[in-house]
Amino acid sequence: MTPHPRPLSPLPRGEGSTSLKGRPEGERAPERASAEGSPASAVAAAGGPADVQRMEEFCFNVLQSRRQLLYDGWLLFLSPGTAKRARSVNAHFGSTLPLEEKIAHCEALYARHGLSALFRITPCSRPDSLDDALAARGYVAFDRTLVQTCALDAALPLAADAVPPDGVELSSPLPDAFVEAVGTMRGSTAVQRAAHLERLAQSPLALVPILARKDGATVASGMACVDRGFAGVFDVVTAPAHRRNGIGTLVVSALLRKSWERGAREGFLQVDETNRAAIAIYRRFGFATRYAYHYRARAGEVE
Repeated sequence: MTPHPRPLSPLPRGEGSTSLKGRPEGERAPERASAEGSPASAVAAAGGPADVQRMEEFCFNVLQSRRQLLYDGWLLFLSPGTAKRARSVNAHFGSTLPLEEKIAHCEALYARHGLSALFRITPCSRPDSLDDALAARGYVAFDRTLVQTCALDAALPLAADAVPPDGVELSSPLPDAFVEAVGTMRGSTAVQRAAHLERLAQSPLALVPILARKDGATVASGMACVDRGFAGVFDVVTAPAHRRNGIGTLVVSALLRKSWERGAREGFLQVDETNRAAIAIYRRFGFATRYAYHYRARAGEVE
């Protein structure tokens, strides 16, 4: 079961959080990982600001929805699904309007759409004072997420050795069947499933959906999106009764192999810092943290 997001103490900019949108859900790990350095060290580990910008652009390219706006350099995603990235403010580009005015505008806009005002804070967020300004308005920092990458040529030998457990078969379904299977395992509402399907159906990227089945039932899932040499790993979910038996590793292995065949050379994922079990799985493939982000929401709206 996915850990419930917990509010964090106010953090320096860039030391965020979040539930993974590409982790093996239910790979339980109750302990919180320690913070991994300052924003400056996080950017340095990623190879510099330009490298972080490139990875953030990849995140935005994955989020294809008709419900999005560009507002004075900020990207506002308004998709009512489970993915927080798809229903949050991303202050990625420079601003010209007064900061307090912009925050108030976002609060009103998200309220009109029946959504909480949710801000995603990354090392790229602009202006630099945004995180502090939100804290001053009573916004709470929560859900710290680690952005991790790996070299696929180093990961492929392990991926090639993955052996399916007895009776488990992999398939590559169409997006609608994939969304229904994932939604069933997650317990998603009809509105959340529709938003998920919209993002996949609208995507111009190469998609690699994988379902693992046993005795006719879906027991795990995973999706890879390929763009400019990156393979993003998302929607990795394992049914509760089938966790901790290697199926999540099998699905990730298949995603990395198929992404390599489509020209990807670097794996990319986002994992909740508290999910030690998932982080351990990814570490086997060589995934390492490049930077981190977190969310801010008003105290009564923290999820």
